[in-house]
This record gives sequence, structure tokens and C-alpha cells, in this order.
Amino acid sequence: MKIKNIIIILCFITGLNTAFANDGWLNILNEGGNNKGVKCTEAIQNAIEKASKNGGGTIFFPAGEYLTGALKLKSNITIHLDSGALLKFSENFDDYLPYVEMRYEGIVMQSFSPLFYAKDAENITIKGRGVIDGQGKAWWNEVYRIEGAKGPIPLTKYQKMWDEQNKGIVYSPYYQRTIDKKFFRPSFFQAYNCKNILIEGVTFKNSPFWTINPEFCDNVTVTGITINNPHSPNTDGINPSSCTNVHISNCHISVGDDCITIKSGRDADGRKYGKATENVTITNCTMLSGHGGVVIGSEMSGGIKKITISNCVFDGTDRGIRIKAARGRGGVVEDIRVDNIVMKNIKEEAIILDLFYDKDNTVEPVTERTPIFRNIHISNVTGGNVNKAGFVRGISEMPIQNISFSNINMDGKEGFTVITATDVEFHDVKVNTTVGSSFKITDSKNLILDNVGSSTPIKGIPVIKIDNASNIMINNNFPFNATDIFIEADGKDTKNIFLKNNVFNNVDTVVKKGKDLDKKAITE
Repeated sequence: MKIKNIIIILCFITGLNTAFANDGWLNILNEGGNNKGVKCTEAIQNAIEKASKNGGGTIFFPAGEYLTGALKLKSNITIHLDSGALLKFSENFDDYLPYVEMRYEGIVMQSFSPLFYAKDAENITIKGRGVIDGQGKAWWNEVYRIEGAKGPIPLTKYQKMWDEQNKGIVYSPYYQRTIDKKFFRPSFFQAYNCKNILIEGVTFKNSPFWTINPEFCDNVTVTGITINNPHSPNTDGINPSSCTNVHISNCHISVGDDCITIKSGRDADGRKYGKATENVTITNCTMLSGHGGVVIGSEMSGGIKKITISNCVFDGTDRGIRIKAARGRGGVVEDIRVDNIVMKNIKEEAIILDLFYDKDNTVEPVTERTPIFRNIHISNVTGGNVNKAGFVRGISEMPIQNISFSNINMDGKEGFTVITATDVEFHDVKVNTTVGSSFKITDSKNLILDNVGSSTPIKGIPVIKIDNASNIMINNNFPFNATDIFIEADGKDTKNIFLKNNVFNNVDTVVKKGKDLDKKAITE
């Protein structure tokens, strides 16, 4: 009886061991890897391949230091870094060969493999509490070397490879300077034509180029991660491009370029694929250093639609919300909602919508090359110590259309400027400036300024300045503080300005009229 029980127990234990051995978890230390900082790319990649052959699995990195080259992720694979695990990527460019099909700044090409790379795969996860270090300095220094050269320098083997593998690549003249480098750094993570991606909990630092960069993907979730890149070239945080159903939340980002940027391809190459980025939610994130907090464009030639940005803090970024494009891009940016944002210490514009990103272009007929911004609504924003509250600038053949700003309070140097736009509304917007007017409206039409003003009006400076603008309703305004000039209007094309339901008891001059203003332009 005892022998029988022992046999039963042994069978049970053997069964458990077999079950655990096949539970899909592969400890990299049992798969030929090491946590002593000695390069083990082959062991990690073999573990990925082994799990993939079994239908998927988790490659587990216990505490310790690991070194690897580029990794090719497969379907149903999870990379799990435990607390105390540090995964470093090699500084040897050879470890990112052979070249693969990837997208760089909106142009599809053959170039270095991204550090984590997946193509035509699904159900990919990177998670845990560990740290992943891209060791990007070697890549940044190579860019500085190429850019800083005084005169022609010999091509490296990587540049020659790029030439050989990218014959016939199409790009606009504006992009010539970048193409001439023939050296395109890899993104930290690029999934290409994949679906069901989850990146959670880990810390990324020192990216060679853009950090999290899904391209042509569907159902992407990035949550609870930290990205730390120092002052460095083009080291954006999270850049979904031509993706659908993207969810970004609870992230902490401090980088060398834009913190989060939404893109969809560059110029003719972007229009060729014609894949918009749409159905994107960004919420509960903090952005520190970076060129922009959340940016849309300038590569938006495939279109960008249905985006919500909410409950975020930008502290110390160059700009807050930035939407940018230029003639030649084409594409439509529309159906954007921004809500519940706090900004502090913004070095340039807190909010900017600009179709003159390439400033050296000229007027064109409306074609597929014409970019369009429309149906963009921004509300519940608080800004302190900003350089400029806002800047909106369309192009003459395509003014920015249907924009609203609601419940906004800004303290800064300059106010809002609107140039070449139509159907723009300001509701409950207070801008306290130290230089110039709170609102400047030029070459625009169909505007509402409802309960707007400044708590610190400047003597001799109008709160609202209008030049060559028409069809404007200025209503429900009651300046609480002594105000020298509330409105200044000029320009022969200024007309149909209506003042309704205002109380100007605290205003010395309600309307200061310029010499070119038609006498019937304003109805009080």
C-alpha cells in the first residue's frame, strides 16, 4: 500500500513538473542567456523562436544585467522583465543588420532593424518592472559626426548599404537634407503591420531614435510606462503612425523631442499607403522635457482622425498641444478633442495649429497635396508661465476650419493669435499677458468671442485686436478690472463686427478704430 502511494505521489510530482515545464514561461537563464552583461542575443532570439514554435510564450528576465542586439518578436510572445532586470542593447551597429523593411519619419525604406522589431505578427507584449536601455549615444554621435562634417566625407559601409537597398525611393525636396545622410537610426520598438500590442510597466531610456513606434498596426495599448531620454536628436516618446485603435495612458515621459506624436506618413509616400491614424485615446500622462507634449503631424499625409487627449500635465515642454503640417503633405486632421490639461513653464506656444511647418512654400491650387485641419476642439486648459497662449495659422487656399477654445485660463507673455482661419470660437477664455493683446485676429472670418478677456489688461494695448477679419460676434463680456482699450479694429476688409450683451463700465475705450476701417464695419 505504501509503495502504491509513493508511486502515485511520484506520478503527481512528475505531472506537475511537466505542466510547469510546458506552461509557456522560458527563464532566459535556463535558455543559454546570462545576467552578467555578456551579450546573449542568440540565446534570447532562440528562446523567442522556441516559444513561437510552441504557439507562443513568455521570455522571462530575472533581476540582473543583460546585453543584446536587435530582437525579432513573433506572434504570441511576451517579453517580461522582472524588477531589477536591466536589458541593454548593443552599441555595435552590426548587431542591427541585416536591414529590414521599416518606416523612418513617414517614409518606408530598408534600414537598420529596430531594437525590438516585429512584422506581420499579433499578440505581442513587453511588460514588467524592469528597465530597457537603448544605449543610444553611439547612434546620436554618428548623426552628429555626419551632420557636423565640413565638406564631403567617405561613406560608411552602412551608408553604402542604404544606397544599394533603397534605389528609387521617392521623397520631397524639403526632405533632401535628411536623405543625404543615408544613415537612419532605428526606433527602440517598431511593430510593422501588426495587431494586438501591449507595452506595460517597463522603463525605456536612451533610445537611438523614436522610442515606441507602431506602424500600420491595429489595437495598440501603451500603459504605465516611463520613458527617459536625455537631450538628444529625435528621441520622441510614443509615436503611433498609420495605426487604428490606440490607447496610451498613465505614462511618464521626458525626452529629447516630442513626448507623444501622432503621424500617418510623409508626403507622396504617405499618400501612397493612404493609412490614417484614427481612434486614439491619450489620458492620464505627465510630460516633462520635450519639444511638444502631444503633437499631431507633421507627417500626416495619410490622415489623422478621431483623437481624444485628456487629463494630462505638461511641465517644461517647449510646446503643449501642437498640430502641424505644410503644403505638400496632404491629408486631413479632423475630429480632435483636447480636455482637462494643465500646462506650466511652456517655452513657446501652449497651443499651436500651424499649416506653415515648412515656411518656404508658396500658394498652390487645392489638390491631394493640400493639408486640411478641421473640427478641432480644446477645452478646460490651465496654463501658467507660458510664452504664448496660442497660435492658429492656416494657408490661404485652405484656412483652418471649425475650431473652438472653451474654459481656458492662461498666464504668459503673449496671448492667442489667429491667422487665416474660419469658424473659430472662444468661450470663457481668459488670457493674462505681459506683452501685446490677449487676442489677435487677422485675415479670418466667422468668429465668436464670448466672455473673453484679461485680468491684467495693459494700458494702451487692446484686449482684442482685429485686422482684416469679418463676421465676428463679441458678446457677454464684462471686464472686471479697469481696461484702457477693449477692442482695436483696422483693415479695409474688416466688416460685420457685432457687439452684443456686453457691460463695458470699466472700459475707457470700447472700440479704437483704425484709419482703414469702414465706418459701418462695427455694430455696437
